[in-house]
Amino acid sequence: MSTPGTPLPPAPLPPGATIGILGGGQLGRMSALAAAKLGYRVHVFAPEADGPAMQVAAARTVAPYEDQAALARFAGAVDVVTFEFENVPAATLDVLAPLVPCRPGVEALRIGQDRVREKTFFAEAGLPVGAWRAVTSRAELDAAVAALGLPAVLKTTRLGYDGRGQAVLRAPEDLDPAWERLSPRPLILEAFVPFAREVSAIVARGADGATVTFDTTENRHSHHILALSIAPAPGPAARQQEAQRLVTRLAEALDLVGLLALELFELPDGTLLANEMAPRPHNSGHWTMDACLCGQFEMHVRAVAGLPLPDPSRHHDAVMTNIVGPDSFARWPAFAAQPSVSLHLYGKAEARPGRKLGHATRLLPLGSVAESPDPALLAPG
Repeated sequence: MSTPGTPLPPAPLPPGATIGILGGGQLGRMSALAAAKLGYRVHVFAPEADGPAMQVAAARTVAPYEDQAALARFAGAVDVVTFEFENVPAATLDVLAPLVPCRPGVEALRIGQDRVREKTFFAEAGLPVGAWRAVTSRAELDAAVAALGLPAVLKTTRLGYDGRGQAVLRAPEDLDPAWERLSPRPLILEAFVPFAREVSAIVARGADGATVTFDTTENRHSHHILALSIAPAPGPAARQQEAQRLVTRLAEALDLVGLLALELFELPDGTLLANEMAPRPHNSGHWTMDACLCGQFEMHVRAVAGLPLPDPSRHHDAVMTNIVGPDSFARWPAFAAQPSVSLHLYGKAEARPGRKLGHATRLLPLGSVAESPDPALLAPG
């Protein structure tokens, strides 16, 4: 029973309804497949005609994100809109929001695609963050370095991911080359954090405000790209629960409906610092597709469609390996032949260096990760 004066959450979308997805990449593809399982159709809107999501969509709109006429037609053909990556222009959601429900919404998108907004919002929401300074001029870069010291990391505030759009500053002579190379500006300087590892936590929040969190995951990178995700993250349960608490607090502060991932630095003493958020399914949550009864993509679809959110508990431990670039992709038959390994390929036409082409997840008995001296040894090989 609802509290008097409290509006009821909207009714769930019925089977046969259409979910609109902005973006045609692999996250949209896996979301579309999860939606089909629940009886929904997916309509993908993206500038590229043959992206991974386009290949499995019931309907497609190929148009620039700035095409207002195409956006209006898209809004009229779907029952709710979500996005699969946060580099969709916020102005696109500004056009769509008066026409159709957009989840998680334009504010989460704006915050998630700008590092300065993101760090500011983290602090306002009570999440611990490392020291940083906004940099809009060469003089401000000098002042930021004087305040934070070296080493430090200089990043673009927008459009950077998988190591793109950033430079490590180790000495004063690094400043000029980094300033000239990085664009678009403005930039942000982040103090170097001597972290022991990176972990991530993922929460789903429904239209009724209910939340569920997946197990905290340890992430290991190669050349700034996620290489392994280990679930659950080895270590004390209280530390894992703290990461889950922080991502839930952030989702509530955003009033988000959908999925939210939060990457955190874990310091040697166990302290957690919020690094980046993603208001969408996340690479570090791919293991949930095979190790949980309801994986992250189905959970995201359920949230944006207004369905109940089920128990996110895992039934296996898991180690997920990203398939990146042509050398890794050439191993897909070996991945497919391994017992207890689930292979997911994204349907990308070209195997370029640094490009995410799929992933493989090894399922392990519960407790295996904690018992292993190095969980990476349990990864698909």
